[in-house]
Amino acid sequence: MRLQPVASTPFNRTSAEITDLEAGALARTTVNLFNAWKLTEAQACTLLGGLSARTWARWKEGKVGRVDRDLKMRMAHLMGIHKGVRHLFKDPSRGYEWIKAPNTAFGGKSALDVMLQGELSDLAVMREWLDAERSAW
Repeated sequence: MRLQPVASTPFNRTSAEITDLEAGALARTTVNLFNAWKLTEAQACTLLGGLSARTWARWKEGKVGRVDRDLKMRMAHLMGIHKGVRHLFKDPSRGYEWIKAPNTAFGGKSALDVMLQGELSDLAVMREWLDAERSAW
């Protein structure tokens, strides 16, 4: 039996980098999401990669400055997490409560505990877990 060559599909980047305008919208949405999750200032800053309390305070006032690539990705993952939770729980308040509830899938930790480990990869793992739970794959 001879192996046949496989036609490869060239990489085609269909989505552009998150623009500054989009990053501003993400920041405003993140403030609203964290209010719904009832996060502390420290929790919010940790999820945003160690954002300073002063910068977080400015964001809450609607004054979003420069947003770097890491922060854009963190916010994009947070929106994906929010979307995944909304798919699992049709009642938004149940989803907001789930974020902080102990979960056997996470060894008794909450989803928030997992995300608060502080790494970008922790947000990515949570997003992937939620996508798998809602059978997106």
